[in-house]
Amino acid sequence: MQFLLNAQKRTLQGSSASRRLRRAGKVPGIIYGAGQEPEVVEFDHNQLYQGLRKEAFHASVLTIELEGRKQQVLLRDFQVHAYKPLCLHADFQRVDPNQKLHQKVPLHFVNQDVAPAVKLGGAQIAHVITELEINCLPADLPEFIEVDLKDMKVGESLHVSQLNLPKGVVVVMHGDDQAVVTCVAKKGAAVADEGETAA
Repeated sequence: MQFLLNAQKRTLQGSSASRRLRRAGKVPGIIYGAGQEPEVVEFDHNQLYQGLRKEAFHASVLTIELEGRKQQVLLRDFQVHAYKPLCLHADFQRVDPNQKLHQKVPLHFVNQDVAPAVKLGGAQIAHVITELEINCLPADLPEFIEVDLKDMKVGESLHVSQLNLPKGVVVVMHGDDQAVVTCVAKKGAAVADEGETAA
């Protein structure tokens, strides 16, 4: 999915200037990185907020057009109001097409309802993690990584090392090979099995 944000240079800075921007339907932000000077900018609130509501916006290389010049960036941080649907600030980091990124991407779980343990055994599949840290070039950055659960059986776990990763994507491991999902029997099913065994 392609995202394009329009930005304008921000001349005034400080908390009072930021409040005036927000009242005018704008969001203060900053663009930094890639060996260039940081640029303080402002965005249209509605355009930015609608982007933030999409999962892919948080794990994609975005395009920002500033004064006729397009830059490839990643969303690195943003602040929202505690209870109002308002974005207060956003930080974007420029990306170099030749340098690898360190980014978190979401996991999408598919075929859970057709897994033998669930369909035939009434088991439950517990999602241990829902996102993954990866390294890759900007052109290889996936919006998500698919986790196929069609072969899950009771008592099994699926680990990070067993995932089918897109080309050019490497997982950033922290310690042991972490479980992604585990498949456990429902308590009622376990009790029923014990009763049948006793009989």
